[in-house]
Amino acid sequence: MRISTAYAFESSVANLQRRQSALTDSQEQLTSGKRVQRASDDPAAAAQAERALAASSRVVAQQRALDASKNDMQLSESALGDASNLIVQARDLVVTAGNGTYTDSDRATLVQQLQGLRTDLLGVANRTDANGRYLFGGQGSDTQPLVDAPGGVTYNGSSGQQQAATSETMPLSIDGRAAWLQAPDPANPGSTISLFDSLDQTINALATPGQSSAQIAQTVSRGLGGIDAASANLSAWRSHAGAQLTRADGIDARLSQAKLDAQTQRSTAEDLDMVQAVSEFQSRQSGYDAALKTYSMVQQMSLFQYIK
Repeated sequence: MRISTAYAFESSVANLQRRQSALTDSQEQLTSGKRVQRASDDPAAAAQAERALAASSRVVAQQRALDASKNDMQLSESALGDASNLIVQARDLVVTAGNGTYTDSDRATLVQQLQGLRTDLLGVANRTDANGRYLFGGQGSDTQPLVDAPGGVTYNGSSGQQQAATSETMPLSIDGRAAWLQAPDPANPGSTISLFDSLDQTINALATPGQSSAQIAQTVSRGLGGIDAASANLSAWRSHAGAQLTRADGIDARLSQAKLDAQTQRSTAEDLDMVQAVSEFQSRQSGYDAALKTYSMVQQMSLFQYIK
């Protein structure tokens, strides 16, 4: 078989270009640290890496939603703690008002303090988070949930709890109606009592002048019963918020593990084995050097070189 000089040149150049391309690929892999830089490098690994990246992105979104829930539950738990402290102060004032030696003027002073505490409690019930979302807004509303109306405090929201977009159900708010206005009434089993109604009734009764000691004692007893029932209900909701925070810690740990698993899967699919890559680069570099020497020798085999 006759091999022409032109074929020898073309074959050498083609071989040189292939080795140069392979060497360039190795250089790109070493500088990027990635074995798979394009889908064409390894379609199966590229698809696996893409699925892992999507899973990691979903986990990150769920972690942000979980953080929002944890923040709101912390704020809600703190608000309910503040409410409990205010209720303790109100209860002490009601007990003090039952003192038989107190005059109408003395009780009027206590009534003013009770009214101030009631206002503070209403402010706590309408607290918001950093995003302006009401902590006790139930399923969500742009208006404050507990409104002071002529007939007493009413709930201007939707009962229930707003949920965060996580893999496991986590609340973003607390049902303000159930927490503040629907405490189980110990005097009437099966019915509920509102903290604000109980305070309003007690304040109005204590503000009425000329009552006998028996009437005052009855007002104090009834008021303490309602306040204690409302306080127990708020304590139960505070415990609920604390339990949600404990659940959030567990969910956070599971999401962190899922994110780590996704990152590991992606790394396995597309990351480069540096030891193997360096060895392969050196081998390709040696091959490229040999191809250059071969090409140089082929150039000298031209008939024109002999004619010269």
